Amino acid sequence: MNNILLTGSTGFVGQRLIMALDANLRIISRVKQPSFETIVCDFENDSIPQDALKNIDTVFHLAGFAHDTRNAEKISSLYRRVNIDATLELAKLAINSGVKTFVFISSVKAGGSSTIGDCLNEESLGNSEGVYGKTKREAELKLLKLSKGSGMHVSIIRPSLVYGPNVKGNLKLMLEGVRKGWFPPLPKTSNKRSMIHVDDLVRAILFVAEEKRANGEIFIATDGKPHSSSEIYDSMCIAAGRPIKKWRVPNFLFSLISKLNPRIKYKIDKLLGNECYSSKKLERLGFIPKRTLEEMNETFF
Repeated sequence: MNNILLTGSTGFVGQRLIMALDANLRIISRVKQPSFETIVCDFENDSIPQDALKNIDTVFHLAGFAHDTRNAEKISSLYRRVNIDATLELAKLAINSGVKTFVFISSVKAGGSSTIGDCLNEESLGNSEGVYGKTKREAELKLLKLSKGSGMHVSIIRPSLVYGPNVKGNLKLMLEGVRKGWFPPLPKTSNKRSMIHVDDLVRAILFVAEEKRANGEIFIATDGKPHSSSEIYDSMCIAAGRPIKKWRVPNFLFSLISKLNPRIKYKIDKLLGNECYSSKKLERLGFIPKRTLEEMNETFF
């Protein structure tokens, strides 16, 4: 991997991946990155320049459209443009430019949601979750079809919930709430939520790029151990230097609150529900995660 092109460089995972790379790096970004050779391109509106992948050996495609405050269904065309069209445009350009390796970062949402006691794997045929999951799944299928017979090594990784230093999104909000003392102590539950430390995800990305047996395959990436919501809460208390409260908000109270309106129910389901996935396929190739949620030093901070 002498010459690498990276998309999604300003994201949580992208920034950590840059730290692990020892190669000539070119970036596709909406804005100029002063520390790197940058191809300025906005996937929402621009076509990728034809010479963007000149002399590139490996592509790590992390960029995607995941969240928006507007109704997702109303902006499905934007999801399609970034998650599907831009991915295929980049892959076609990679094939034509003689790129050797293409790693696409998808999402576990592409494989659907798990149910109680059920950890989904790559073969599970659930309904992709929401417009985000549907567009990621369509991108996966079209990418594998496009690359078949091209000679370009293509691997796809579906990360579970990513945690680690400078974590973003809902985990960041929860951690801030725990740190400031206003986030309620979650009930002891038996739900299962899969996660992965950002450094292990970076290792998985580099692993499939080098592993010949990973060509043409989809891999779920987790830290190998499902966590309950209460375990995640307790881990955050330790990381934030806060005492773990002996009392817990009873589960029935969350159930009662969830009946107030669908929006609250959705958030509580996300907080206390099941999102369990198996990474056995990746582990069978020899990948072993090194970080665990129980390692509080530098896990979140």
